[in-house]
Order: sequence, then C-alpha cells, then structure tokens
Amino acid sequence: MIKKTLLSCLLVVLSLSLTIADAEARRLGGGRSAGIQRQVAPMQRQATPPSTAPQQGVHPSTAPTPTAAPAQSGWRRWAGPLAGIAAGIGLAAMLSHFGVGGDFAGIILLVIGGLVAFMLIRRLLAGAQPQQPAPAYAGGTVSPFAREQEAPAAVGGGAAPVGNARNFPADFDVEVFERQAKLNFIRLQAANDACNLADIREFTSPEIFAEIKLEIDERGGAKQRTDVVMLNAEVLEVVEEKGQYIASVHYSGTLREEENTAPQNFDELWHLTKPVDGNRGWVLAGIQQYN
Repeated sequence: MIKKTLLSCLLVVLSLSLTIADAEARRLGGGRSAGIQRQVAPMQRQATPPSTAPQQGVHPSTAPTPTAAPAQSGWRRWAGPLAGIAAGIGLAAMLSHFGVGGDFAGIILLVIGGLVAFMLIRRLLAGAQPQQPAPAYAGGTVSPFAREQEAPAAVGGGAAPVGNARNFPADFDVEVFERQAKLNFIRLQAANDACNLADIREFTSPEIFAEIKLEIDERGGAKQRTDVVMLNAEVLEVVEEKGQYIASVHYSGTLREEENTAPQNFDELWHLTKPVDGNRGWVLAGIQQYN
C-alpha cells in the first residue's frame, strides 16, 4: 500500500515537472492568438511580367523607319536659281535679236528677276528652319508592366476585412517604424523571459498583459531564455478606427525557445494601437498566428 502511494506521488510530480518544462519552452504569447484579431491582406508584390514569344509580322513599335532623303549639296541647291537667271538673260538677248524693244525686254527681265529672287528667298527661309525630329516613341505602344493581380486572400478571422495592404498615413515613416518594431519585439521577449511585469505592462494593452502574466504564473515565475536568431518585421497597414491607430506588423523568422535545440520558425501578426490624440505611445494589443 505504501509503495503504491509513493509510486502515485512520483507520477504526479513527474507529470507536473513535464507540464512546467513545456510551459517554460514558450515565447511571448505562447505561440497562440490573443487580443485583437483582424483580417489583413498580405503585401502585394509587383509581379514579373511574363516573357512573350516574338511574333511574326511588323509590330507598331518596331515598324521600319523611312529612309531620310540625302541632303542636297550646295551646288544643287543653287543650280535652279542660276539656271533661271541664265535663261532670263538668254531670253532677253533672243528678244533683242528679233527686234523686240528694249523696254519690253527690260520688263521681262524684271519679272524673271522677281521670280528668281522669290525662289532664292524661299530656299533661304526653308534652310533656316530647323528640321523637327520625329518623336522617339512615334508609332510605338506602351505595354503594361504586369498583369492585374487578383486580390489576395485575407488571413486571420474574427473581424471585418480592412483596407488594402500597405495602407499608410501620408506622414508615416515605414522604415523607422519597422526598425522600432523589431526592437520592441526583442525587448518584450526579454521581459517575458525575465518575468519583468513592469516592462510588459508598459508596452502591452491590459488584455495582452493579463494573458502574458497568466503564462508567467503557469510556469511558476521561472526565468527562461528565448534567443531570437533571425527577425523580419513588415508593416502591412496603419488604419484609424474608433479614435485610435492600429498598425499591423508581420513578424517572421526563427527563434530558439530551449537551449541546445534547433531554432524554430515563427510567423505572427502583432497589432499595435495608439490613441489618435497621442496621450500614450504604441502598445501591443493583439497577437495573431499568421498561418
């Protein structure tokens, strides 16, 4: 009877130790969803346009350019007017030879001279005007960069879908926010490992703080160590709802929850909130498993 009692006690102690060990091997949030849950579309990346096989025939953008006529030489430009002058002089001599009066011949020479002068002026003006080059894309077509993509499926559940991905206010600095988001992620992991409730309370909403405190109590306040091996942070959207801003950050990477073990992948959405009036900073209000 005593042996059975001792054996039962040992089994109870062993089961409790295994439960505590399993609770210790948890990151912030325990790999579960808690707090605000939202449907957020992943970031739409620009698709690479598919390569198309060359088609036979002439394409508008590759139509052969008509060959420009060669520029006339200086001699050929002036050959016409000079020939007109010579013809006028010859015509006047011929009229004089056949007895036509000098006055009439003079009138003919004036008319011919006027025509020659008009031709010369016209050629000079035409040569002074710069030739307008043809437009660089004349006759061509502009192809789109990529085909229109279908709207990606939303992730998560519980709330109505919010706008499209990458929705930011005009003065929102994405790079600075993403860097700070990484720092806060590592800081909260360290606070959770050290059971630092004061630090956790400062950067979490009351609901998330209660969830994390419960996890710390479940492991008996035991210290742990979570090594963040690789961390990516991507802001998916920042929206304004009910007097507060909500920023949804996609965290992914690898971390080690137990010593001497291989790093494990994680993929989570953290929803951060901040009042529109700015009376406090950003706090973690929701953890959502991304997949």
